[in-house]
Amino acid sequence: MTEFFQYVVVGLANGGIYATLALALVLIHRATGIVNFAQGEMGMFATFIAWALINHHGLPYWGAFFLTLLIAFVGGAAIHQVVIRPLERGSALTVVMATIGLLIVFNGLAGWIWSPELKFFKSPFPLKPLHIGGVVVNVQDLGVIGVSLACVVLVFSFFRFTRLGLQMRAAAIEPATSRLLGIRVGLMLSVGWGLASMLSAVSGMMAASQLELDPNFMLVILTYSFAAAVLGGIDSPVGSVVGAFMIGIGISLLSGYAADFVGTELQLPIALAVLLLVLVVRPAGLFGRVVVRRV
Repeated sequence: MTEFFQYVVVGLANGGIYATLALALVLIHRATGIVNFAQGEMGMFATFIAWALINHHGLPYWGAFFLTLLIAFVGGAAIHQVVIRPLERGSALTVVMATIGLLIVFNGLAGWIWSPELKFFKSPFPLKPLHIGGVVVNVQDLGVIGVSLACVVLVFSFFRFTRLGLQMRAAAIEPATSRLLGIRVGLMLSVGWGLASMLSAVSGMMAASQLELDPNFMLVILTYSFAAAVLGGIDSPVGSVVGAFMIGIGISLLSGYAADFVGTELQLPIALAVLLLVLVVRPAGLFGRVVVRRV
């Protein structure tokens, strides 16, 4: 059981990284009805900005962390205003293609500005082990879990208890009615893109502290996060978080108990196979609702 709980803690840490990015995907999908395939690369680019602030400008980690979040928010809102909003009257496919173009642009820019060489991104949490009830856990894993859960709680509280959050929910669900009530829908969507960009930055910075930093390090994380969002329900923020932790724990248990059979190469295919099986049984995801429309 000790070994089991150790794998669960590692899975929770990885699931927290997936959860923040999956929540960002759900925010964009609920607001616009499209999947932002550049969400992971936006987090990657923000992580490189944080790395530059720490290593080239001498900022402490948490100073660079919060400054990066501010830059990410402004950048996400600007992307919506400049790139996405002019395309909203077109088809959904046009917007999706634009996000794929953004993915390529951010990936190329990161390699051009900071080079494709692997970089070390310092962690704010020590690698010191802790003994909790006979279970040896890493302080870094606990820190990642704490930061991820704090972000999730703050986002839910923002949308549930603040006036701006309620306006954003209304603009996403009923944009036409919201305009009649005086809500600036375009501005609300830009704020939503900014918040999603901040969540992506958190996911990137937490992941980079466990991995090596390069322009492609968020691609696999984006895949797991997208799988988590679909597994929990692409329109369900709660479902995306639960799905992320399920995938994180599941992969950790697979790598621990079936390492010889699964290996690192089969972890992603197995996770996607399980996702496909769940969607065959419940296409809307575990927490999603099936919507029936009259034609």
